[in-house]
Amino acid sequence: MTHRFGTRELSPYQETEPCVQWTLDNEAPLYVQAVTLSNLGYFHHSNWFVVPNELYAGEDGYFKCSDRGFNELGAATGGTVLYAQSTQSFVEEQRTGAGAVIKIPPNHKVIADLHMLNVGPDTVSTDLFMTLEVIHPKDVDVVLAAIRASYIDLDIPAGEVSKFTGVCNDFGQRYAEATGAPLDMKLHYVLPHYHYLGNHFNLSFMGGPLDGQDVFTVDGFDASAIGGVFDPPLDLTGVEGVRYTCGYDNWRDVNVGWGIGDQEMCVMLALAETKILLDLSVTGGTQAVGVDANGVVEYEGPCGILAVPKNPALGLPTEAERDGPLLVPDSGDEGIPPIPECTDHDPSVAPVLAPTLENVFAAVFQPSCMFNACHGVSGQAAGLNLQAPDLLTELLEHEVLGNPGGALIEPGDPEASWLYQVLASCEPMTDGGVTQTHMPRNAPTLLGDQSVALVRDWIANGANP
Repeated sequence: MTHRFGTRELSPYQETEPCVQWTLDNEAPLYVQAVTLSNLGYFHHSNWFVVPNELYAGEDGYFKCSDRGFNELGAATGGTVLYAQSTQSFVEEQRTGAGAVIKIPPNHKVIADLHMLNVGPDTVSTDLFMTLEVIHPKDVDVVLAAIRASYIDLDIPAGEVSKFTGVCNDFGQRYAEATGAPLDMKLHYVLPHYHYLGNHFNLSFMGGPLDGQDVFTVDGFDASAIGGVFDPPLDLTGVEGVRYTCGYDNWRDVNVGWGIGDQEMCVMLALAETKILLDLSVTGGTQAVGVDANGVVEYEGPCGILAVPKNPALGLPTEAERDGPLLVPDSGDEGIPPIPECTDHDPSVAPVLAPTLENVFAAVFQPSCMFNACHGVSGQAAGLNLQAPDLLTELLEHEVLGNPGGALIEPGDPEASWLYQVLASCEPMTDGGVTQTHMPRNAPTLLGDQSVALVRDWIANGANP
């Protein structure tokens, strides 16, 4: 089942947090093995749920969250968590182990809160697509539920590399108190979330066979999908506590706290076999605990734990369901591919903005090449720093790794400029006849024709400062 949510425009420098809805028209439960989300950019992050049709009632499509009283805790407890998007990822599949599923009860709909951001000076248009891979009830072994961990008490020091660790010493005890039984959870999937300064995530446990082990680690940030599957699932029997860490490289000259825009976050979504929902959060009490051998300043804070009963509708399939046919509603959009198809740049399109380096930086480099940390101060993928003090020299003298011997910028000749080629062609070809991937990295399609035209005309006019 694939659904297209429709185009959405963002004004210059606009940041918005709308909600969006897709009514499934499912008269029978659906058991989702995988979720794929794809978009055309400017979706900074999104959290997805399924809820009863009557909850947050209204028409499908985009809407203002507050108009319907939407909130994430109400959606998670009234229905269930479906999916979360890695920061700024264009295409991402959340696939759990065979037979471990997200259950969508009858007469439920998909709903999400979105964080959308255009950091450029031009109006942009984007689109959003979701695909649900549904399996037969007879193939279902486990219905998963969500655990969330957050570090809200962030004060990331300026000009420093730092780590913040949430310490949940009583994780096992709180689970036992809430369920009346020892911890018997199994972990299937983990997805961390931080922003452009984030460079590290780690999850570890205290007590039991996993004591002191780093079970999931991510280093760096480049708008890739960073969720991880445990297959087989990770058995947490005997675990007493949890530690989760987010690291940051704050190259800015001001401290950064929790928030959207130019602020940061530290959140983990986990999908698990669990009797209850758990929400872990550090809201205060952060203390500096030392500096590691690499000069990273380390902070820790105690986490509070909220235990919430699971939705009783999230049980395993009945025998009647297992013996019956696979029932999938026809609420998907026929003919819509899960991932948009790429089309080469139309060279007849003219740019809206004047073709200057200043506009190229603001409308192309900053929102599409730097804000995802690929070619910024902290990333510099392939050695290219688009935040260099002398940007023109950086561009003209850069050694192109993807097309050895080629010029990144050949003033007056876009066709001979590798930068234009990777922006204008879905399958750019090197001088040696090797096909490379287009840019932005991980994007299913190219940037809008007007953005590519801006780069093209700037190069054609001599690539002036």
